[in-house]
Amino acid sequence: MAEAAQVKPMDPHIHDSASRRDFLTIASTALAGIGAAIAVWPLIDSMNAAKDTLALSTTEVDLKPIQPGQRLTVKWRGNPVFIDRRTPDEIKAAEAVDVSTLRDPQTDAERVKKPEWLVMVGVCTHLGCVPLGQKATDTRGEYGGWFCPCHGSQYDTSGRIRQGPAPRNLEIPKYDFTSDTTIKIG
Repeated sequence: MAEAAQVKPMDPHIHDSASRRDFLTIASTALAGIGAAIAVWPLIDSMNAAKDTLALSTTEVDLKPIQPGQRLTVKWRGNPVFIDRRTPDEIKAAEAVDVSTLRDPQTDAERVKKPEWLVMVGVCTHLGCVPLGQKATDTRGEYGGWFCPCHGSQYDTSGRIRQGPAPRNLEIPKYDFTSDTTIKIG
């Protein structure tokens, strides 16, 4: 008679070592992934803006002490920002300009949120000088606005280029009135 194939009973230790090996592989992979994430996090976090940089991104200004006809200069992102509380005569002069005659045509209404307040970056658009006109004793040019003595650019009471080599009007930064007497620049 033919010999029957002998079947050996399954060794329970073989199954246990396979499941232990699978567990160790999964645990090691998970631990390596967590370790890599912990090691890379400082690099990723260093790409965020520093707190001192974020603090400079906006500036709040109290407008209460500024009287009609006065001008104030504040710093925002390392640049001067001119805030002008315009008189009714300055507003009328700015609104009366024929926009078609301007090099960089913008109406006064496009440049202000409230006619009384003009807020703009105080950097000449020609070569980056700071125009005169913030102090009552400064030369303000023929148009009563700002005068850049470096190359003779003249801006009107709305900060629009009227004469000289500057190619554009003084820039209007992003700003909002947070109350009737406070603005937030940036």
